[in-house]
Parts: sequence; C-alpha cells; structure tokens
Amino acid sequence: MSKLSKFVVCGSGMMGAAIAQILASIDGAQVTILRSSNRGADPREKVRSNMKQLVEKGVVTPEYVDELVAKIDIAFDDEAVKDGELFIECVPEVMELKQDLFARLEKTVSEKAIFCTNTSVMSPTEISEKCEHKERICGTHFWNPAFLIPLVEVVKTEYTTDEVINTVMEVMTAAGKQPCLCKKDVPGFIANRMQHALWREAIAIVNDGIADAATVDLACKTSFGLRLPYLPPLVNSDMVGTQLTYNIHSYVLEHLADNHEPSPIVKDMIDKGELGFRAEPDENGIYHGFMDYTKDQINEINSGLNEYLIKMLYDK
Repeated sequence: MSKLSKFVVCGSGMMGAAIAQILASIDGAQVTILRSSNRGADPREKVRSNMKQLVEKGVVTPEYVDELVAKIDIAFDDEAVKDGELFIECVPEVMELKQDLFARLEKTVSEKAIFCTNTSVMSPTEISEKCEHKERICGTHFWNPAFLIPLVEVVKTEYTTDEVINTVMEVMTAAGKQPCLCKKDVPGFIANRMQHALWREAIAIVNDGIADAATVDLACKTSFGLRLPYLPPLVNSDMVGTQLTYNIHSYVLEHLADNHEPSPIVKDMIDKGELGFRAEPDENGIYHGFMDYTKDQINEINSGLNEYLIKMLYDK
C-alpha cells in the first residue's frame, strides 16, 4: 500500500484520465483531476470508456468501475488541490507550459508535495528549472494505453532526491504498474531509445532497398518479436553467451544504420503527404504511409491493440 493517498492529475485528456484511473485503483486513494476549464467531456466518462472492454472481457465488474470513478473528483483551481501529496502533469508537450504549471503549484501546495511529469520526450530536469524545490520533481512516463501498458519510467533528474524516487516507485507499484528507474535524464529515457533504434534500422532497410516495409514488419513479428516478452535483449545475450554477442557485434555493427538525422525516405514521404494513419485518403479511400491502408484496416488495427493487450495481460 502506498504511504501517499492524495493524488492530483493535472490535465484531463486521454493520458490524464487514464492516469487518474490508475491512481484511483490504490487502496485509500483520493484522486483529483485539475482542469483548466470545464470544456470538453468529463474525464470520468473517459475512464468508463477505458474500462468498457475490461468489463466485457470479465477482467473487472461494473461495480468496480463505479467504485473507481467515485474516487475521482474534478477541480478547476489550485486552492482546491493544495493538500495534494503527489501531482502528475499531463498537459501538452510545451516546455514553458509545464515549467509554469509546476512553478505556480509550488506557491500553493506543501513543500513536501512531489511533482511528476508524464512527458515522453522532454527533460524533467529542464521542466523543473523554474521551481525552487527542484529536488522533489521527477519524470513518470506512462505508455499509451496507460491503463493497460504496465511500464512507467521513473526518471531521476540531476536534482531529484532518492527519497522522492523511492516514494514514486512505491506509488507506481501500489497502482499495479511496473516502475523502471531511469538513473539519468537522457533523451528517450529507456524504452523509447530502444524502440527508435529498432525503427531506425527498420526504416534504413526499406530506404536501402534491402526489403519492403511489409517484409520488415513480417520479419519482426514472426521472429524475435514473438519471444521478446519472455526473452528480452540482455537475457538473450546471456543465453547465447557474451562471447557470441561480442563476435556478432564485431562483424555486424559497422553495417547497421547509425544516422543521426531522420532517414531521407521519411522526409520524402512527408513531402508527398504519405502520413500513414494521419494521411488524407486518396480518391480510392486509401491512406498511404510505409504501407497502404483502408479505413477499415486502420480501425481494426486501432481497436485490435487493446484486444491484444488484454489477451496478453489477463488471458481474456
């Protein structure tokens, strides 16, 4: 059980609602979503929407959803959340907006309150720059869909105390997440660095004419992708032995992509309007990216992700 119970989520978008939902699952938790206005849907309805598939699959009951939502309040001013013990910001990825939010809250809340940023790309150290108590700020990067993906990257800034890190790790564990400590505030933190290293190589293979995009994805899905949940990279290295790892890397690394700028093929696609799911469809209703999609295929992929994750996590 977490030793903290009063949580505040700053921002009521997709991630904010999901994080409020996660925190509300902690025994004894009181969760408030701090909104800038009452425009848009009530974030508690987003929580119910998130839980709909879990209810349908028998993972949770409708009664549990009602109990969870009842633990989430809405506030519109800082005074209403002055007793908050842990704040998680989920405002847009604008540095000044995040900095100003924490600097403003710092004037109202307890000096012991912990501030967490859910940024996926920005430096938590830089986000803390306008605050007097920088030592109480860290990153908590939830992965989308946050209510299903277990990982939360807890990012230590150059100022964050060990006590704050340990407390945040305890809170995430109490919420049923898998917290992973990122000891240094570096771009991409942990998982995105690995993810985009893979993307860089995948795009380079297409760019260099080695294989087409569909083949690259097929190779990933039907080989190492299948075993990653059980056999992650460093366990795999230990399994085959560090000598073999060294031998393979001595031969292959010089041939892998090491570009420090986006691949030319990506820029060319953007110039052509080939924006994947975000593209405008052509006259035949086809969306162009690395591959071509119909609207039905896009909808199937989007809805299928949650189905897949629920099956993986809950066998439902």
